Amino acid sequence: MTAKKQRFKRPTLLSNTRPPLIKKNAKPPPSLSSKATRNLIRTHHQLLKERERALAAGNSDLVKSIDAQIEANGGLESYQLASKTGQSVERGGDSSTVLIDWIHPILTQLRGSSCKLRVLEVGALSTKNACSKDRSLDVTRIDLHSQEPGILQQDFMERPLPTSDDERFHLISLSLVLNYVPTAAGRGNMLKRCTAFLTKVLPPDCPLPEFAPCLFLVLPAACITNSRYLTQQRLQDIMTSLGFSLIKDKVTAKLVYQLWEYDCSSSHGHKRFRKEMLNPGKSRNNFAITIDDTMPTMGTNR
Repeated sequence: MTAKKQRFKRPTLLSNTRPPLIKKNAKPPPSLSSKATRNLIRTHHQLLKERERALAAGNSDLVKSIDAQIEANGGLESYQLASKTGQSVERGGDSSTVLIDWIHPILTQLRGSSCKLRVLEVGALSTKNACSKDRSLDVTRIDLHSQEPGILQQDFMERPLPTSDDERFHLISLSLVLNYVPTAAGRGNMLKRCTAFLTKVLPPDCPLPEFAPCLFLVLPAACITNSRYLTQQRLQDIMTSLGFSLIKDKVTAKLVYQLWEYDCSSSHGHKRFRKEMLNPGKSRNNFAITIDDTMPTMGTNR
């Protein structure tokens, strides 16, 4: 009689969705070509999708097999090396340069003052990007697996909710982070959670006459332009329901950059967004974002 396969509980934390890290004595390659970088990242994401399906089906044997494939490819460390290489200045991939350009008028007003805007960079890979170099920004960097000193090893979904404005941020960066979350519901929860970490309250003696906190969102273009379940209009509807307004937008062949302004003061509806077929087609992908009708616990003085 065949023993039943052990069923896995669906993970809720982002850190629980990642496979084991590569062993400490294994060394990732020192450098990667552009083609190798793209292939490694693409393969890693595909394996993670297969792993999530295996988890949902309770197929422990398949999960182990996929983990072995991921480890054979260098594990999470090699994936992060590829991501870091792809975002290097030499490759023109530092997405925070777009952010700095967009908020340049605000930064100009802060020059010469001691006022700094607090930034939370989720999925940080470097302490030397454009965002980190600007003296008017106080950047807190977190990632599931810190690559260097100055980056806190932390799961954003497990980060304690702030209890005061001093623990909140004026800007949150989700650059190529949301697409890494393996489930549609998980992506929605991440966007909802961001609202609990934003504040419009500025430090004392700040020269800005008015200010609204922002979310910087970067996604692979195909997540929006070639998905069966997500379009720009659906993303707009989701973000609007959470209290965000799109103020900057840039689309390239590979990436979509967006800056969303958050209205902390208004009361936002808890609208539900299910996974629905919006853009049929055999060649399209299954990227989706779903939202339930609950909101994260948060303070009111923001």
